[in-house]
Amino acid sequence: MTTFCVACVQTTSSQEISVNIKNVGELVSAAISMGAELILLPETVNMMEPRNSMMREKAMKEADDIFLDSLCNIAKDSRVWVLAGSLVVIDKKGQAVNRSILIGPEGKVRSRYDKIHMFDVDLGNGEYYRESKSYDAGNKSVTAALPWGRLGLTVCYDLRFPYLYRKLAKAGTDFLAVPSAFTRPTGEAHWHVLLRARAIENGCYVFAPAQCGIHDGGRETYGHSLIIDPWGRVLADAGDEIGVIIAEIDQKEVMKARAKIPSLTHGRHIT
Repeated sequence: MTTFCVACVQTTSSQEISVNIKNVGELVSAAISMGAELILLPETVNMMEPRNSMMREKAMKEADDIFLDSLCNIAKDSRVWVLAGSLVVIDKKGQAVNRSILIGPEGKVRSRYDKIHMFDVDLGNGEYYRESKSYDAGNKSVTAALPWGRLGLTVCYDLRFPYLYRKLAKAGTDFLAVPSAFTRPTGEAHWHVLLRARAIENGCYVFAPAQCGIHDGGRETYGHSLIIDPWGRVLADAGDEIGVIIAEIDQKEVMKARAKIPSLTHGRHIT
């Protein structure tokens, strides 16, 4: 089997986990009713808490996380794959991490990836971010087996580091997940072009579910969740409203794109 239906959920997560469980649950149910077999959610989908101290207070260990538990139940009940784009969780060392979690159709965690690249930037006009003060960074690339091919896990700011995506592609990845909470200024400037570039240069599908709208504390995210094919064509764009996008995916298109331009085999060692 090489074909399946993928959905990207676009939402505006609040600082209240219980509210997010309800809102995301409704969107995931909508995706299931549309025939989705793999459903991807945005970055920090369990909470967008603007206060670092409160974020750490609310974050739970993975085994105790009520948002993750709700997604596992949905996956099991509907026999679908769900990627919790990322959740704010507490790791085994007691540190907060920005973790992407893949749930199988039996309701169990199949793979997990901790965001490697921390968004420490100054965008001007008083807008700045210091993720390194909130999270411990990951240090391992992760791929996961799906029934239709292999999925490479990344999160948001990782998008600006192409070496990570080349490593994932050379490890056999067919699909790249880029769940995000891109700011509006950076999204308007770079979101579409960077995602299309990652698809083109690696001959991979890209699934990029995103946060949208204005969140608690005034942060504004760009939206425009995207599904992109290995030739760089945008198959679906969610715009800037809450909702679900869906597309039919054929893993054979990965092989076709890589046969036309086999750049994965043309790399050179440069001294």
